[in-house]
Order: sequence, then structure tokens, then C-alpha cells
Amino acid sequence: MLKSEILNAPLLGAIAKCGHTDTVVIADCGLPIPQGPMVVDLAFIQGLLSFEQVLEVLARNMVIERSNLAAEAKDGPVQDLCSANGLDPQFITHEELKAELPKAKIIIRTGEATPYANAILHCGVAF
Repeated sequence: MLKSEILNAPLLGAIAKCGHTDTVVIADCGLPIPQGPMVVDLAFIQGLLSFEQVLEVLARNMVIERSNLAAEAKDGPVQDLCSANGLDPQFITHEELKAELPKAKIIIRTGEATPYANAILHCGVAF
């Protein structure tokens, strides 16, 4: 049995299948989710699971080459959380972020209700 802090089996399996350049999106509970990508819905009640909780666990368990945030989140708590987890996000408009969603391998829906609490994580390699 794999030892991991991620208990959600579909999410753990999907992350294990990600390759270089695949993208994983952490989404707030209000982001429109397109058909196509695998969706892992972790929302329990408003605020739980939070963007922060999901980001922290993914940052510890994934190789993240780069990340994107909506420019509207610049200089706010979402940018601070990314920076605190070793990510130096690049900023795109919220509309550009939404346009990238259909290309994602996984979209993780959280219970977060903070505006623009969405991030695109670009998978890297461990070597």
C-alpha cells in the first residue's frame, strides 16, 4: 500500500498518472468546470476543504514546474499562499485561466469561497 498523506484514491491515482507538462487545477467552489478533464470534488461545506489545504498537500506531493494565477489575485491571499509554498506564479487574466481549463488533466474543486482562489499547476519531472 502506497504511503501518502492523500487519502482520496481517485486523486492520488490521477496525480500518479500525470506527466511533464500536464496541468492540475485547484478551483474554488464557484469556478465553472468544463466537461473533459477528470474532476475531483473535495468540497464538503463552504470553506472546506480550503484552497490553502489542497495547495499545501499538492505542493508537498507533486513536482510543480510553474503555476498560473488570475491577474485579479495579484497581491492578495492566493498569491501569498502560492509564494509560501515555493511557487512563483505567473499571472494571466481570469478569462485566460478559464480558457485553459478544458486542457487540464485534473480539476480539483475545493470548498473555497475566496474570489479568484484558482491555480493552474504545471507538472514537472523529478529528475
